[in-house]
Amino acid sequence: MITVFDYGAGNLHSLVKVLTGTGRRVALETDLRRAVHTELLVLPGVGAFAPAAARMAAGRATARDALRDGLPCLGICLGQQLLFDGSDEGPGEGLGLLSGRVTRLQATRVPHIGWNSLDDATDSRFGPAALHTAYYANSFVCRPADPSVVVAWSTHESDRFAAAVRTARTLGVQFHPEKSSAPGVQFIRQFLDDVLPR
Repeated sequence: MITVFDYGAGNLHSLVKVLTGTGRRVALETDLRRAVHTELLVLPGVGAFAPAAARMAAGRATARDALRDGLPCLGICLGQQLLFDGSDEGPGEGLGLLSGRVTRLQATRVPHIGWNSLDDATDSRFGPAALHTAYYANSFVCRPADPSVVVAWSTHESDRFAAAVRTARTLGVQFHPEKSSAPGVQFIRQFLDDVLPR
């Protein structure tokens, strides 16, 4: 069972389609307290930080505890940002699973939309034989207090930022794997196979 937390802010069709294509059951849930009763929690990459944080508020502590206790989680774009303490994009608290803040990209061309490379990867899901470029659509990026949680980097103009972060069984990615062609879909499937063995 995979549960996608629905912030109520965007089209989840492409992500749900990819997740459903793995042969696993996928459910949408608008209450974060109920969403954690699953085998895998997905925080999707649609919407803005403040309204999403507000939708998470009632279940923030429950979700943070569940992730710390080992519930697998995949955070995509905004979903990765919500793993952190807070964001300059707007008020509200993230899950605080990872220390750090989300800040605006330091670039003249914002938002950052399109394909970009993944560099200095330390996770087997990245690299020449796997996902080495990905599709982005973002204006804000995560700045982890502990750089050791970063498992891949990207650079937009001169701003180098965390493309992917990992802690325990939680993986956050700033890019959109569901929109990153076949390698992105394979990236999601490999993550699911790793955390939800059949």
